[in-house]
Amino acid sequence: MGKNYDAIIIGGGIVGCSVAFELATRGMKNILIIERKYATSGNTGKCGAGIRQQWGSELNATLAYESTNIFEHLEEYTGYNHSCGLNQTGYLLIACNDAEWRQFQANIPVQHKIGIKSYTVDLEKDIFKIVPHINTDGLVGAVYCHEDGSADPFHCTLAYMQGAKRLGVEVMTYATVTELAAEGGRIKGVRTTNGDFNAPLVINCANQWAAALSAQVGDEIPIVPERHQAVITEPVAPMGYDNGAMPMVMSWQRRFFCQQTLHGSFIMGEIEAVPTTASDANWDYLESNCHTITTTLPALRSLRVLRHWAGHFDMSPDHTPIISFSKNAEGLLTICGFSGHGFMIAPRTAVMVARKICGESDTIDINKFRVERFKSGDLLLEPMAL
Repeated sequence: MGKNYDAIIIGGGIVGCSVAFELATRGMKNILIIERKYATSGNTGKCGAGIRQQWGSELNATLAYESTNIFEHLEEYTGYNHSCGLNQTGYLLIACNDAEWRQFQANIPVQHKIGIKSYTVDLEKDIFKIVPHINTDGLVGAVYCHEDGSADPFHCTLAYMQGAKRLGVEVMTYATVTELAAEGGRIKGVRTTNGDFNAPLVINCANQWAAALSAQVGDEIPIVPERHQAVITEPVAPMGYDNGAMPMVMSWQRRFFCQQTLHGSFIMGEIEAVPTTASDANWDYLESNCHTITTTLPALRSLRVLRHWAGHFDMSPDHTPIISFSKNAEGLLTICGFSGHGFMIAPRTAVMVARKICGESDTIDINKFRVERFKSGDLLLEPMAL
């Protein structure tokens, strides 16, 4: 085998880069990130980049709340000299049936316990102070948190990557991990298209490709890739309340999200749960997506679409991440199954992982995320996964 490292991280998305940064800040310098193309070339660069704290389980709400606290000063935190594009105009979640509305209301005390500033919205008048152009026909209720929003996934990832590199982390791009090297029940390193590398710790952050890699040592990681498509429009003047950008509007029953960015474009998607590795973006989806969203937000009907793309969610059975040390190859850690909310909880997830590896205590029990939960029945069910 080739060069020796203390840790090798597979995947140059926000999860892999943030884990590398957090490990490096704790003194682990001899780290290698391996990315098959370039940083954010996978699903980080294709995500909607939302940052939502309004979750139904205390565990996911805590991860999102504490990640938001990091996003709010990510530039200073990582030493990055560019804005990471944090846009905290809020998330308006709309309920279109009684079951959704009951769930939204049940979530509020869970969120308040953590410190999340969510609240129910009066559909008769207050909703128009959040989204002036919304069509409330068919809505039963709504909830809002003004500290939710979005950020630039490219700059957030680069902030972590460049911060890690300043601390001594190496980054190898355009290299594919072809094999996990294990011997005698321990991980030894990886084989790649750029050579072989040794490490007693390998962290598999390869999103929907993670399961196939970990299967090489006999680990069963039950994730399913789902294709999701999105579009971005031409920029227009702010369409939110009081000349601000329009917040994220999100519907479970209508299965869409839509938000105005800081530069005026709208990023939006209709959530199609299609289990497939295909990454093509198709016209039927685009037409359906635009029809659904403009029914709720008719003021967007005249906008022109600039770009249309597809990416994947790595779906776990309970829509909660898998963070699991291998039983078959000691030193292998698999981190995947974020089910569409990896970007928004990556900062706190990375802290949790680094604390575990470095022997530090944490207020969140990382063992809850182990893959064995699917056999033991200790599921981490999340009612607010879209």
